[in-house]
Amino acid sequence: MEFGSFLVSLGTSFVIFVVLMLLFTWLSRKSGNAPIYYPNRILKGLEPWEGTSLTRNPFAWMREALTSSEQDVVNLSGVDTAVHFVFLSTVLGIFACSGLLLLPILLPLAATDHNLKNTKNGTDTTSKGTFSQLDNLSMANITKKSPRLWAFLGAVYWISLVTYFFLWKAYKHVSTLRAQALMSTDVKPEQFAILVRDMPSPPDGQTQKEFIDSYFREIYPETFYRSLVATENSKVNKIWGKLEGYKKKLARAEAILAATNNRPTNKTGLCGLVGKQVDSIEYYTELINESVANLETEQKAVLAEKQQTAAVVFFTTRVAAASAAQSLHCQMVDKWTVTEAPEPRELLWQNLNIKLFSRIIRQYVIYFFVALTILFYMIPIAFVSAVTTLENLQKIIPFIKPIVEITAIRTILESFLPQIALLVFLAMLPKLLLFLSKAEGIPAQSHAIRAASGKYFYFSVFNVFIGVTLAGTLFNTVKDIAKNPKLDMVINLLATSLPKSATFFLTYVSLKFFIGYGLELSRIIPLIIFHLKKKYVCKTEAEVKEAWYPGDLSYATRVPGDLLILTITFCYSVIAPLILIFGITYFGLGWLVLRNQALKVYVPSYESYGRMWPHIHQRILAALFLFQVVMFGYLGAKTFFYTALVIPLIIASLIFGYVCRQKFYGGFKHTALEVACRELKQSPDLEEIFRAYIPHSLSSHKPEEHEFKGAMSRYQDFNAIAGV
Repeated sequence: MEFGSFLVSLGTSFVIFVVLMLLFTWLSRKSGNAPIYYPNRILKGLEPWEGTSLTRNPFAWMREALTSSEQDVVNLSGVDTAVHFVFLSTVLGIFACSGLLLLPILLPLAATDHNLKNTKNGTDTTSKGTFSQLDNLSMANITKKSPRLWAFLGAVYWISLVTYFFLWKAYKHVSTLRAQALMSTDVKPEQFAILVRDMPSPPDGQTQKEFIDSYFREIYPETFYRSLVATENSKVNKIWGKLEGYKKKLARAEAILAATNNRPTNKTGLCGLVGKQVDSIEYYTELINESVANLETEQKAVLAEKQQTAAVVFFTTRVAAASAAQSLHCQMVDKWTVTEAPEPRELLWQNLNIKLFSRIIRQYVIYFFVALTILFYMIPIAFVSAVTTLENLQKIIPFIKPIVEITAIRTILESFLPQIALLVFLAMLPKLLLFLSKAEGIPAQSHAIRAASGKYFYFSVFNVFIGVTLAGTLFNTVKDIAKNPKLDMVINLLATSLPKSATFFLTYVSLKFFIGYGLELSRIIPLIIFHLKKKYVCKTEAEVKEAWYPGDLSYATRVPGDLLILTITFCYSVIAPLILIFGITYFGLGWLVLRNQALKVYVPSYESYGRMWPHIHQRILAALFLFQVVMFGYLGAKTFFYTALVIPLIIASLIFGYVCRQKFYGGFKHTALEVACRELKQSPDLEEIFRAYIPHSLSSHKPEEHEFKGAMSRYQDFNAIAGV
């Protein structure tokens, strides 16, 4: 990419961001748009904005974001969201401190050398073609064996040390944040429960419920409360889903009747398009009565006959539950597997009955499948990144040559085509990875999202970073390599491809933070969809709420996306130091925009109390490790005699990761007893805690008449137990 095209891309992205930000400041002041721009506050009963919409400062969102405290984020969006901001601020600190030293030192050193000029004149040539003015500010312009390479080696040490400092500080902070949340005096159901899996078959004459009750009463006679045995709910869930759908349709029909004074009708066939014409209210009322009867019959059958070898076990105190969750209950590790219970809303009931060894086999099979996916995805991504350069497109599609020779069209295509093609290609993957993660037998939604996030991160690194870096160069020079397959030819090829891919990634990062965060802030697409649904589709308040409900921050894609930018910035921070400015802008602007969204827009769908952080920490270290390896190879390609001095840093990164895991990870895997022993402000309602875990499809429509016998054991006091 030429320097002019890069400036056009950067300028266009900036203008789009400014336009989107101005749209946000205008649209967010209109009361009719409040459900799109302030849903979090509305759901919590708070005022959407301070003062009136007519006098509100158009830039007040920036002030509110900057002045908000971490406790504000925890109160409105939970600990997981606060931990995400620790991640953003930590990376911002790493790049800011690195840039303060590297930019004023490395940029002048690179700009005043003449390696690329000599290459263009024909000496030390590795490939044909032109070079961008931006390459003069990169390590590519440093002559081989130059003493200036000492400064670049020192930069690798500086970035590594800064990263170690900020990561250690962040791990301590997140550990404290998690402990404070778990020490809360509020009653939280998951702190009184454990998840039990891999239960053996009960002895003859005992039900699964009686077996698990007797087992835990014997071990915890004073603190065991009761158990909820998992059941096979696929059929009852289907009936319940249909019942809820009929209720919504009945409410919709009644709303139409109230608005028009005409009784609505519908056809009973496929999608309401064919079949007999019937009165909607009478039809759905009849279906609801029929479904309720079917649901109650199936509930009784499920609770009595479809019990599984897993359960949620409840205790009377938080300390007892925390102690039980980290204790070995059976001599055989594949029996009575016990872990902390997830929140009721994130429990994946369909996975609880999967046995230990089956989970292990599933995990390795899925890892193998993901590895194949990475390899096979790399082929089309490499093809897309190589083909979507204008030079290669003209080779493949000759008839477009007259079009791309038009200066304005050529500039726009060079600026955006490869990046947009790559973003669209990557958008197809997250749902597949989340599905595969759940297929491993993971019991909680947050755990599945962490697993999917990890897969997506490694996929992005291998396919986006490595694939794009090498693909374009290999596409053009494969014939030269075939004719002269010498090691020095390949090393020179890799050495020149790294810095010359920097302009692509500079544009990629700018596209992500200007246009990506501009769309995030303005919420233009959700706004349009909401108003279209509200006008033409929604008839009831429930339908309107469903139309504007925002969802959560989507950690499964957001975290690996941020980590990809982190990896790119790390790996090019010394080779092309200018990228540090873009990395700082990305994470700084991201912190500001997402702070606003966390305080006003997104509603968390679960709370794991910061368990995402160890995974984020591990992948930041993986990105640092990759950066150090890349610099080891690139300094070697520059024939720098002291390249081996990078090796101690690689070893230090491994040791640092091990020390952090040994010191901090235990507090994330389990709840420390000193945390769980804090007093509550009121005595817990154990019956309410128990009922929080009952699946919706098993909740009775007439709670006073349905006792949930079979899978749900009743609590008995210690004296009664002792008398049995």
